[in-house]
Formats: sequence, C-alpha cells, structure tokens
Amino acid sequence: MESNPGKTTKVAKTSDTSIKQGFCKIIFRTLLLVLLYYLSSIGLTFYQKWLMRKLHYPLSIVITHLVVKFMLAAACRIVWEYWTNHKRPILAWQPYTVQLAPAGIASALDIGLSNWSLEFITVSLYTMSKSTAIIFIMGFALLFKLEKKHWTLLVVVVMISGGLVMFTYQATQFNLGGFLMVMFASFLSGLRWTLSQMVMQKSEMGLANPIDMMYHIQPWMIVTLLPFAMAFEGLSLAMTKDVFRFVDTYHLFIVLGEVLVGAVIAFFMELTEYLLVSYTSSLTLSVSGIIKEVLTLTLAVLITHDEMNPINAAGLVICLLGITLHVALKV
Repeated sequence: MESNPGKTTKVAKTSDTSIKQGFCKIIFRTLLLVLLYYLSSIGLTFYQKWLMRKLHYPLSIVITHLVVKFMLAAACRIVWEYWTNHKRPILAWQPYTVQLAPAGIASALDIGLSNWSLEFITVSLYTMSKSTAIIFIMGFALLFKLEKKHWTLLVVVVMISGGLVMFTYQATQFNLGGFLMVMFASFLSGLRWTLSQMVMQKSEMGLANPIDMMYHIQPWMIVTLLPFAMAFEGLSLAMTKDVFRFVDTYHLFIVLGEVLVGAVIAFFMELTEYLLVSYTSSLTLSVSGIIKEVLTLTLAVLITHDEMNPINAAGLVICLLGITLHVALKV
C-alpha cells in the first residue's frame, strides 16, 4: 500500500500550526499573569504607603483585607460549583487546625507586620528588607528537608545579608522600629511560604487550587490578627472621626472605599502569585520578583523621592545579585 505524500505533508503542517498556537497561548498567558502580578504587587505597595499617611490603623486595614478576600474567595467557589456542578473541597476539622493553622498564623503576622512597617520606613527599604525572605525560605526548606545543603547557599546568604547591611548603612530615612518589623515579617514570610508549600503539595488535602487555599486560610489569619488590632488600635479606632465617630457620611464612605480598593488589589495580587506558580513555575515567579523589585525601587526614587547614597546603591546591587544567583542555582 502506497502512502499519500500530500496528505502526510498536510498533517505535518497542521501539527506545526497547532504547536505554534499552543506555544503562543502559553507565552500570552504567562506575560498577562506577570503583568497583572506587577500591577497588583507594586500598586499595592505604593497604595498602602499612601494610605498609611492618612489612616494609622495598619492592622485593622489588614483585617478588612482578609475579610474581603475570604468573601471574594467564597463567591468564586460558589460560582465555580454552579458553573461546573462540582463541589469544592471542605477540610475536616483536624487537618484544618493541625496542618493549616500554622501557615495561617505565620501568614497573618507576616502581612500585619509588613503593613505596619510601612508607617515608619521608606518603600525602598521595605522592598529590600522583604527580599531577604528568600534567606528564611531557604533556612526553613533545609529544616523541613525540602532543600539539600550546598555550599552555594552560604554564598547567597552572605551576598543578600551583606547587601542589606550596605543598603541600610547611614541611610538618612532609616527607622529601627520599622526595620525590625519588616525583618521579622521576612522571617515569618519564609515560614509562611514553606508551610503553605507543604500544605498545597499534599494532594489528600485538596488545596492545590489557590481559591480553595485562600478560602480556608483567611479565617485563621483573621483570628490571629484580631487580638493585636484590638490591643494596639481598638481604642483609637473607636474614637476616630474617620470611622466610628464620623460626622460626615460622605467622608466615611470615602475612607471605607479607599480601604476596600486595597483589599481588592490584595486579592488579585495573591491570586496572580498562585496562578503564576500553577501555570508556570516558582522559578518564573522568582525571576519576575527580581524584576518587580528593581521596578519598585526605581519608582520609589522617582515617586516618593527615597534617598540613596553610593554605599546604599552598591548594597542594592549586591543584594539583587544574591537573589539572582539563588534563582539561577534553582534552574
């Protein structure tokens, strides 16, 4: 039996076209997710810095964000169930308390302290300090045996730590309290993402979908931050004319609207982070994070006029090189 060369060529061309279309689709989706990640992450940093100048209630604002994110995640689950006619997972009480609670508590304290620190430090110092979370992620990954020990890890840690020391050296806009807050937040961020990775990788828990993870973890975060918000901000919040003792309804709605805008941005930022990892890889998110930090620092100098001396600038370069080296070693 003779084969048909014309038919074979046509099938090959169709296959090549399908591959090209699939590749273009992946590229477009990745670029779109990276763009949304940049817009939401950088936008939230500067938006929260601006809002902190007006409303000095960082913990209460974070709690509002968490409540809104929980409601949005719940709404997404309801729409998903209606559209697909498939029930979304609901965790039993034991795994919800034993396995998810630690990640929720660490996440709450990380976000709460990060938001609080923006009251005291510049956007550039905040961005650089938070970038050290990668050191703590490595540390906890080694502790929980998710990473293997290697001498290059020490080089990465020294570069990032040394760069941060140089970046904060004789900084004219340095605030020790805010710096300690954001550094502890970075430590908790390392714990948070390590624990979250362990939870999401357990297929029996069924939390691989970011919406399901966000839905289940928000209540733990709210319960964790609520006592701190009441202790540090409760009395002041109850007496402020911006919220509870308002005299102008229009002003109240403006304030609530400004807080809700931040909550929606925070929801999409967290969602795009998870989607970027889900559709591509954590490496893509890491590379995107380096570029995002450079953009944030550039905008901080241009928009908020953050100051840098030559030693600070050298520290910035060394720290970013350390992060880049870590990402390269993960390839």
